[in-house]
Amino acid sequence: MEIRSFLAFELPEQIKKILSGVLTDMRQAPTDIKWVRPENIHLTVIFLGNMEVKLIEDMGGIVKGVCSRFLPFSMSLKSAGVFSSRRNPRVLWIGLVGDIDRMGEFRDTLQRDLSPFGIKEEKRRFSPHLTLGRFKKGSKSGVQLDDLLLKYAGLESPLVTLNELVLFKSELTPKGAIYSRLDAWPLVGDTKTLTKKET
Repeated sequence: MEIRSFLAFELPEQIKKILSGVLTDMRQAPTDIKWVRPENIHLTVIFLGNMEVKLIEDMGGIVKGVCSRFLPFSMSLKSAGVFSSRRNPRVLWIGLVGDIDRMGEFRDTLQRDLSPFGIKEEKRRFSPHLTLGRFKKGSKSGVQLDDLLLKYAGLESPLVTLNELVLFKSELTPKGAIYSRLDAWPLVGDTKTLTKKET
């Protein structure tokens, strides 16, 4: 049996509240976007894809080991943006600032240690973001999108702490994805947390 899954951080309530307000406002704009439900917004670290249940159970010890070597991460919201470009947008997101470089080291270490389980290593620099919506196929940008990005260019939030990595199961349904927690591991590293030179 295979399970579609991913590793991610759940967002603190104060961040969820801000994002819910942003989404409520953005939905008023006449844009061709399929919006993500506020409760489904997470900070994804690694998308695992479809994996055998036995493999997911076996890799738990590896993930726990990596989490034991890293301190919690601090982050806050920072402006809105799109992939791939304003004229050919695919994803609308909110950016993050904080312990981004260290979080990238965390992602890279997880990928390296999970490679025996068939997890593909993403070569691109880790660019943490929160997906708010996906543009429907063939969508073109317009002044409405430019206005939204300009409106939220100065978006900020309080600094919050991410201290637990969660393994989520993702079930795709006609009404959208349903996420459920399968496991979680606390970040309990000390001041000797890994650096790039050590990885």
